[in-house]
Formats: sequence, C-alpha cells, structure tokens
Amino acid sequence: NTALLVVDVQNGVVGAAHQRDAVVANVGSLVEKARRERVPVVWVQHSDKGLARGSDDWRIVPELSPGDAEPLIEKNYGDSFEDTTLETVLSGLGVGRLVVVGAQTDACIRSTLHGAFVRGYDATLVSDAHTTEDLTAWGAPPPDQVMAHTNMYWTDQSAPGRTAGTVTTEQVDFGTS
Repeated sequence: NTALLVVDVQNGVVGAAHQRDAVVANVGSLVEKARRERVPVVWVQHSDKGLARGSDDWRIVPELSPGDAEPLIEKNYGDSFEDTTLETVLSGLGVGRLVVVGAQTDACIRSTLHGAFVRGYDATLVSDAHTTEDLTAWGAPPPDQVMAHTNMYWTDQSAPGRTAGTVTTEQVDFGTS
C-alpha cells in the first residue's frame, strides 16, 4: 500500500520558499487525488526553538488542511521517522511505499527520504512538489539548483528490495487503479 507523506508545509517553513505557491498547489492537488483514491494522507509538522508549537509559523499553510481522520505526526528532527510515531502509523496502515512532498528539500525532505529508504520503504519524491528557501548567503546553491540536484540524485537511488525515484505531480500513480 502507498501513502502520501506531506512534510512540513507550514507557514514558517515555506513562507519564503522558492516557487511556494506552485509547490503548495501541487501538494494540494496530490492531497485531493489521494483522498479521491482512498490513499492514506499522512501529515508531518515540525517544531523546534525557531518554530514554536502553536505559533502561526508552526501552523500548516492555510491552503491545506489535514482531514480529521488523517494522521498528523509531530517531529523535532529533520527525519520524520526519528523519535516519532510515523513508523507505527505507517505499519498500522499497511504502507510500504511513500510518495513524499513538502519542505525543505535540503533538510527534512532529504532526511525523511533517506530515513524511509533505510527503514525498508519504497520512496518516491514528487519533483515539482518540494521546495526550499534561499540559503545562498550561507554558501548553499540557489534553491532551484538544490531542488534539481535532489531530484537528480533521488532518481538514481537503489537498494536491494526497495525502489526510489522521482515523478512529477501529473505522473503520480498511487497504484489504486
């Protein structure tokens, strides 16, 4: 079974992110598609000293809204699996494949993809449904290059018995048909 994993699409995480509106729209269309196809949608929400639980920055962007029956995982580390209930939730749903969207590309998305993969999950990154902020002042490449590089290297990930890869929003197939 497949689940859509929506990582950290929060006001304070994506507020100044590259192509914010387009990415949030793509995430929204995938949430709607997953719901129509009865695919679990699992939400992840980050908090730390700069993103205080309950603050406006901590809240999920207003364009998106977790459903009442959709799991919401609170995390304090980049990897959405680390010290959370995510693995237990996915196991209870019978999920072995994740379609990953959200932010930030070079932090929580990267960490969560690798965390999923090393825990035995198949992990697909949606190439036009993740984003990051501009960290060039600290020596990082521009956001579009960070996103392109992440898409490139995740396309070629492999391991025994697991699959990885990237697809566009339009190409997402939850495997329900």
